[in-house]
Amino acid sequence: MLAVMSDVVLRPAGAGDAAFLTDMLVEAATTPAVPRSRAETLADPSFAHYLPADVGLVAVEQSSQPVGAAWLRLFGADDPGYGFVRDGVPELAIGVLASRRGRGIGRLLVRAIADVARARGFCHICLSVDRVNPAARLYLAEGYRVVASREHADTMLLAL
Repeated sequence: MLAVMSDVVLRPAGAGDAAFLTDMLVEAATTPAVPRSRAETLADPSFAHYLPADVGLVAVEQSSQPVGAAWLRLFGADDPGYGFVRDGVPELAIGVLASRRGRGIGRLLVRAIADVARARGFCHICLSVDRVNPAARLYLAEGYRVVASREHADTMLLAL
């Protein structure tokens, strides 16, 4: 485990984290305008294919309670994710429990998953974010740049 805050540590995501990553996918898929249940999220193939994680991190409080996760998925042009840019660029998915937002956990996860991607030889990370999502500001502050736009969302790219 890698300590990153006085009360939170990051650790690699493993097979035992599947249910929690699913919870975090629901958090990531839900927007202020469109709340989604777990069942709705998993029934939608455009969200469901973000699991399992190719590589990921879980933020855990000292009480051993997981509070957030960030993971990368590699998609091909034949089955792209929402933020797909091109083959060989992993897409970021991230979620933090609503009760733990605003404490820096998301920023720690964004920075740490970028380090993981860099260590694995990737040159970029992409993502899709709803423009009304407060996380959009975080991504811009961390160096992501808008490379494409849809009706309500932007595709962003981070050069590593």
